[in-house]
Amino acid sequence: MLIRNAKDTAGKPIEVWLRGDTIAAIGQGLVVPEGEDVLDAKGRTILPAFIDTHCHWRTPGFEYKEDIATGSAAAAAGGYTFVNLMPNTKPVCSTPEIARAVEAEAKRIGLCDANQTVSITKDFDGKTIDHLLTLPEDIKFITEDGNGVMNNAVMARVFAIATERGLTVMSHAEDREISPWDYRLAENIETVRNCHLAEYYGTHLHMCHVSTKESIDAIRMSRLKGARVSCEVTPHHLLLDDSMVGEDYDTNYKVNPPLRTKADVAALRAGLADGTVDAIVTDHAPHATYEKDREFELAPFGMIGIETLLGLMLTHMVGEGVIGLNRLVELMAVNPRTILRDERVAIEPGSIADLTVIDPDAEWTVAKDDFCSKAQNTPFVGWNLRGRATDVFVGGYATMEDGVVCATVKK
Repeated sequence: MLIRNAKDTAGKPIEVWLRGDTIAAIGQGLVVPEGEDVLDAKGRTILPAFIDTHCHWRTPGFEYKEDIATGSAAAAAGGYTFVNLMPNTKPVCSTPEIARAVEAEAKRIGLCDANQTVSITKDFDGKTIDHLLTLPEDIKFITEDGNGVMNNAVMARVFAIATERGLTVMSHAEDREISPWDYRLAENIETVRNCHLAEYYGTHLHMCHVSTKESIDAIRMSRLKGARVSCEVTPHHLLLDDSMVGEDYDTNYKVNPPLRTKADVAALRAGLADGTVDAIVTDHAPHATYEKDREFELAPFGMIGIETLLGLMLTHMVGEGVIGLNRLVELMAVNPRTILRDERVAIEPGSIADLTVIDPDAEWTVAKDDFCSKAQNTPFVGWNLRGRATDVFVGGYATMEDGVVCATVKK
């Protein structure tokens, strides 16, 4: 396919020729063989495709919330070609067999590739880690997402094993003995501990959904000491704060970690601008409507986000001057590939043709009926946004064309 009438991030006109699964050439006025499909990008911007390092597709066990097909479609609609999935499934993903089954189904559907992480402790029991010693080489990421590993001796051993076996530890920082009465302290304590373990053992640590100023400060300090620590933030922690949970206690605002103060929001935004934050992620956490439609204390944590993240960031982070478009591309496309050890993608000849075309000027309103996801649990319904993905390519094949997710991958 030849993509004509596109622009790069600087607004310069560009044409991109896809041949097989790679970019064959870029430039202007490209001459290609007869019979090539031509896509008119209509002056839109072409980017390396987005990667989400933190996502939930709920398979196996919770397919009534989301399944791999609907998760894949939602990802394509958001401009994504690859997601990293959390293991809090039923059963918990503690084996390579479960991980490979999920990844194979995503590959079969073809709309978005996936990596399935494995739990740090067996079935999230907080103590059993023998399975880490026998993980095959293709399993590279472990996490206890939704849970913090509270036992210091267990976590120290985990870091030692991770370094020896080349694993990345992805940390949900929460001391669950503290969080019922002080969630802020619960996150901060585990962040400091895990950063110290990363420094001590030389392990690659990735801090998930960082939400407090103190955690950001701890990550900065650990890097100054030479620790291999990366981190991510979510749109809801960048755009919402605890004052927005009104007297009606709308459960769509209930997330884990919880919404923080305005000072924390400012600290996270500063981290975007100064390079402390490596990735913006969705923490896409779908739930059935009836699960969220109950008392605040009883409702599950989480909100969906993979279809709204780009528009939110273009409207509020780029549009309000917090960061520029090139920095957003780093946070959504470039750095996540580094974190996940994926092949580099760039708008240049020879690169894998994982691409997202966006219309930065498209104005739209978030509406429940427009989601490809099974779920609708988000407080961003009704928000007016500017900018969204229009076309997506995975390995040179279209998964979304002119704003419509493809029913099947066009191979």
